[in-house]
Amino acid sequence: MNAPQKKVRGRPDFLLLIMTLVLVGFGLVMVFSSSSSIAIASDKFGYDALYFTKRQLIWAALGIASMLFLMNIPYKRFKKLHVLFLIPVLLMLVLVPFIGEERNGATSWFGVGGLGIQPTEPAKLALILYLGALIAKKGEKFRDFKKGLLPVIIIVSFFCGLIMLQPDLGSCLVLAACASIMILAGGANLKQVAATGLIMLVVLAVLFAIWIMADPDGWTYRFDRITSYMDPLADELGSGFHLVRSLQALGHGGLTGAGFGESVQKLHYLPYPYNDFIFAIIAEEFGFIGSTLFLLFYLFFLWRGLLIALRCPDIYGTIVGVGIIGLIGMQAVINIGGVTGTIPITGVTLPFISYGGSSLLFTLMSVGILLSISREYNRQERMRDSGRK
Repeated sequence: MNAPQKKVRGRPDFLLLIMTLVLVGFGLVMVFSSSSSIAIASDKFGYDALYFTKRQLIWAALGIASMLFLMNIPYKRFKKLHVLFLIPVLLMLVLVPFIGEERNGATSWFGVGGLGIQPTEPAKLALILYLGALIAKKGEKFRDFKKGLLPVIIIVSFFCGLIMLQPDLGSCLVLAACASIMILAGGANLKQVAATGLIMLVVLAVLFAIWIMADPDGWTYRFDRITSYMDPLADELGSGFHLVRSLQALGHGGLTGAGFGESVQKLHYLPYPYNDFIFAIIAEEFGFIGSTLFLLFYLFFLWRGLLIALRCPDIYGTIVGVGIIGLIGMQAVINIGGVTGTIPITGVTLPFISYGGSSLLFTLMSVGILLSISREYNRQERMRDSGRK
């Protein structure tokens, strides 16, 4: 009688793991560089140059621990357990506009001691896991509009509606873009997707008109962001202030940069240099060459993650993996696009790099699931190499 064979476990993609740790480490360094002059000059931060860095380090440690934990859980378990994560996230999204903390014009935070949790961050991951399970379950039926695409659109619209109650337009755009990528990866009918997109644009136009009438002051603030994007110098000290300072940082960096720690704009000129505009500080201190190398590294990370998703033999793993990479990639594009003036500023952070605990935590958790997906492909490779099926 043959002894039972030990189940083969695949190894995680160590290249993606190492690149993730490098990005987190670089983010901590840049948070220190961009925030120390602000923190040390204010009693609000205890005159502590490491105020922001220490908090980011705590979240990084929690995030890495969570990533390593999720990396060792077979990703297929999330196909059944995602509801346990989805329900509390939906509850937080419903409650945050009413009992959350207001920051920068949006009631989108829950205070936890001296730290804060932004429910939109776990909502992004929860939606990815839920849509992955739903699309994979429907299979070929997903190409049918009523049974496939329509339920997904309703779910995504519901999430986006809850987020807009805060309001948080940037996160809403990221979520919608990520869901669109997953819908396409799931094999949706392109004609249906195009027709639905046109209808939703009309609906959004109507909703924006209602929003203008209901909150003209809030709309004026957001409209100023668009006009400042078109011509930031028209109101350099008003709506165009952030973008003008950001572009000055990019220009000061030149080809080789001013040198690490030598940014001028972080010295109380550029608002939130450690958060939304941290890429401007990277470009100022490391120049065109340094920021280009950073972007190439980031692109390689995204390519590696996408390769892992596409190699997965299971459709659920592929869709979830594509969703995770799409989420990280879209946030990076929107953040860097706003900082460089390519698109209007929306307040989206740069994953792994910007200061923000809940963003870093749930981004690392997402990577943990992606690493779990990589283990399935590597497991099958080991089985093929050993001559087993």
